[in-house]
Amino acid sequence: MRKEACFYLGKIVAKYSYKGEVLVKLDTDEPEEYENMESVFVSRRNSLVPFFIARCSLQKSSLLRIKFEEVDDEQGASALIGSELYLPLEFLPKLEGNKFYYHEITGFSLIDSVHGDIGIIKGVNDSVAQVLIEAEKDGKKLLIPINDDIIQKVDREKKTIHVTAPEGLVDLYLG
Repeated sequence: MRKEACFYLGKIVAKYSYKGEVLVKLDTDEPEEYENMESVFVSRRNSLVPFFIARCSLQKSSLLRIKFEEVDDEQGASALIGSELYLPLEFLPKLEGNKFYYHEITGFSLIDSVHGDIGIIKGVNDSVAQVLIEAEKDGKKLLIPINDDIIQKVDREKKTIHVTAPEGLVDLYLG
């Protein structure tokens, strides 16, 4: 399985017991969706390795306690600390309305309420305080903040996102 065909689920942050259980810090708003998994992919030496789950349960709010089938002791659990967990993209719950996954909108057209077509979405930058849509038009790069006031409509069928960009922002990039 290639990482590009998967989404990041979380990271193994600690051992839980001497029987090989681990705690995973989940990167999700709905941790309960992942309580009944049968397997995950664990990132090991730049490749994804399938691990089968004997049992898992939620600990606190966003920690998942996992007992892998092949890990039976503290040493095995310790070797996994820091490893990232992935699941295939098809395991993501479907989003509707104006909610979207960042990977899902790459290639969509960005339509502004004032300027019309302002470019094609190349990706999303979530490494900064304000998450930004990165779009490109005629070789020029645009950065549009993602928030409920700006995103007006996500049309998955037409592969468009309608926005009302802050006044002057589009002119700053394309003007």
